[in-house]
Amino acid sequence: MTTLYISRLLELAERAAKENAQAFEAASTALAETLAGKGLIHLYGSGHSVLPAQETFPRYGSYVGFNPLTDPRLMWHNVLGAGGVRELLWLERTENYAEKFLDHQPLNPGDSIVIFGHSGRNASGIDTALYAKKRGMTVIAINAKANLDKPATHSSGQRLADAADVVIDTCAPIEDAIVPVDGWSRPVAGSSTVLAMMMMHELVGQTAQKLADKGIELPTFASPTIEGVTLHDTDQIYGEYRARMIDAQEKHLDFFKSRMKGDA
Repeated sequence: MTTLYISRLLELAERAAKENAQAFEAASTALAETLAGKGLIHLYGSGHSVLPAQETFPRYGSYVGFNPLTDPRLMWHNVLGAGGVRELLWLERTENYAEKFLDHQPLNPGDSIVIFGHSGRNASGIDTALYAKKRGMTVIAINAKANLDKPATHSSGQRLADAADVVIDTCAPIEDAIVPVDGWSRPVAGSSTVLAMMMMHELVGQTAQKLADKGIELPTFASPTIEGVTLHDTDQIYGEYRARMIDAQEKHLDFFKSRMKGDA
């Protein structure tokens, strides 16, 4: 029996690999430049789109320089009630909220940010892209271009793809789910999150190769189940990450001090 979900997912992934060749090249070049300059690659999403950010770093096979921006209020911890999905869905569509969260994050000129979002129409992702552009950052959007047929709902008149420097298409369909079921009115089994993770891991690989071509190797997590790898190795990598974050936070603080002086 042909698989219902996996075969369809593979078709979408293979299509995305072909159609995003130029976007992968442009995005990985920008990400490599950020890391070579001691900057950070920030990762942002809300709802299910938080998952690709968490999947990217920290994990085995990933390296220092990624900074997941995970706002607990944009991640559900419950289905109903406090911390539930309904709260999240309302908040991610509320304009001007994201900047309150981002003001406390070490976003600096020369950094890059990857923003995940299936529809690309939620205020959370668009506000983040616009905020990052003002800070002199490169913005990469990973979303489904199928949604570009839908009009923008943000007050800026933009969708996430419109506000980004580089757009990577997951090739997920608008409805996200990809398995039709005989006798059911709607398809099941969502695809966008898995595809977004695959697109991001492709960027992780291509960016690492570009850094290697520059003679740069960054500390990379490896499982302590591998012979020769110890928990001490992991502690050292967290130390490298902490040092880079401290440097980024100091730059961020200097920016806000200068902004406050300008307001005085």
